[in-house]
Parts: sequence; C-alpha cells; structure tokens
Amino acid sequence: MRKRSGFTLIELLVVIAIIALLMAILMPALSRVRKQAQSVACMARLKSWGLIFKFYSDDYNGSFNPGWGVGETTLWQNALRPYYKDQWQLLLCPTATRIDQFGQEGTFMAQTRTLATPGGGSQEYAFSYGINSWTNHMKADRGDRSVEWFWKTTEQTGQYNIPVFADSTWHDAWPRHTDAPIQFPWDFGGGDTGTTGEINHFAIDRHNGWVNFLFMDWSVRRVGLKEIWTLKWHKAFDVNGPYTRAGGMQPSDWPAWLVKYKEY
Repeated sequence: MRKRSGFTLIELLVVIAIIALLMAILMPALSRVRKQAQSVACMARLKSWGLIFKFYSDDYNGSFNPGWGVGETTLWQNALRPYYKDQWQLLLCPTATRIDQFGQEGTFMAQTRTLATPGGGSQEYAFSYGINSWTNHMKADRGDRSVEWFWKTTEQTGQYNIPVFADSTWHDAWPRHTDAPIQFPWDFGGGDTGTTGEINHFAIDRHNGWVNFLFMDWSVRRVGLKEIWTLKWHKAFDVNGPYTRAGGMQPSDWPAWLVKYKEY
C-alpha cells in the first residue's frame, strides 16, 4: 500500500508561522498605502470644492457666502448646495467618514448637523471638512470679530496662503494667531467656542502629520500641523505670531503630541 503524503503537524505549524510573519510585515505597508490613497482622494475632493467655491464666487461678483452674518440658510452647506448638487460624499474626507456617535469631535470622525434651509425646511448634513469663516462676506462685527478682518471676496493679494476650506473637526472656525495648540489631539470639542482655540478644529493629525487645505487661489496642498499657525487666516492675522518659529516658539514649547513634527 502506498503511503499517503501530507503535512506533518510540525510542518503545518511552520507554514502557519511563515504566513503570520509575512502578514505582520505586509500589513503596515498596506495600511500606509491605503492611508496615502485616502489622502490623495481627499485632495481630489478639495479640488472639486475649489471649483464649487469658484463657481459660487463668479456668480456673486467675487463674494463668498455670508455665513453666520445672515443665519443658517447662508452657511456653506446650504449656500453651495446648488453647485455640489447633493453629492454628499464631497462633504467627507475619505479618512473621516465614520459618524461620531458621542457628540464630540474626534481626529478622524465625521460630524452631523441639521440646518435650516432656504426653502423653509431643514437638512441633516454629515461633514468632515470645515470652512475658514473669516472668508464670509460679513457686513457687521460679529461679537469681538471685527468686520474689517473678514476677506469677504476672492480679490486679495497673497491668495496662495489664505485658507478657504480644509480637513476639520467642525463645519466652520475662526482661527486667531493667539490660539494655543491643544495639549492632546482629542480634547477639543466642536461648535463655536466664541473667541479662543478655534484653530484646533484644523490642527488634526488626520494624514500622518499633514492637513489638506484649499486656498483662495483654488490650489490644494498639504500643510504641516505646525504650519497652520503661519497661514493668513484673516486680514489682521499675524503669520509670525507666538506659535511660529519667527515668533519665538521653541520645539520644546509644543504639546507632546506635536513635538515630533516639523517647525515653521
């Protein structure tokens, strides 16, 4: 009788161990590739938003939407809706599509908000991008936010450094050069804080130390986490402020989670 051939138990265990080892080697590489692909897709979506903002501003004599100057009906989700035509996926970074179920913003989570619409109804929006609210076409001061600080229109010098739209934990924010970085990447809640800390809506480690931004010249590029404090958020924003290298910020001054990233 012919002896049956096959794996012995030892041989089978060796094969399983080799497969497990290969998986351990390959999985981090595959994860990096997936994240890189998501970042590229995110930048492509921001390119689409560049066209959407341009179409809107072209139709309104170079102006941005009024935003909170009028109310919920003129926030970007509503004002730009005729241009993105219910392509809801555009409101979400591919890295941040999971809706936060706990009511507080996280690094990668998407948010939802129900807003009044121009037709008198309401619409629930899910989003993981946010607008620089200093672009709004405001006609009066909003609290301690001077109307003179707002960009209002696209006809500005230095457009390449003026952020319009980006990865965010909330749908809008009003950054200031005095906004201190948060001590931990997960301890900043959403909504309008009024006066402080709003830059942290954008200072999120969603893309391995980078944040994807759309600028006023409609270009899209990735921005370093610390570089965010050097962007020209509003007309009076000091790009050499206290949280920049030019303003005296030292590497050791940053919160622990930000120390390893490039200085600007």
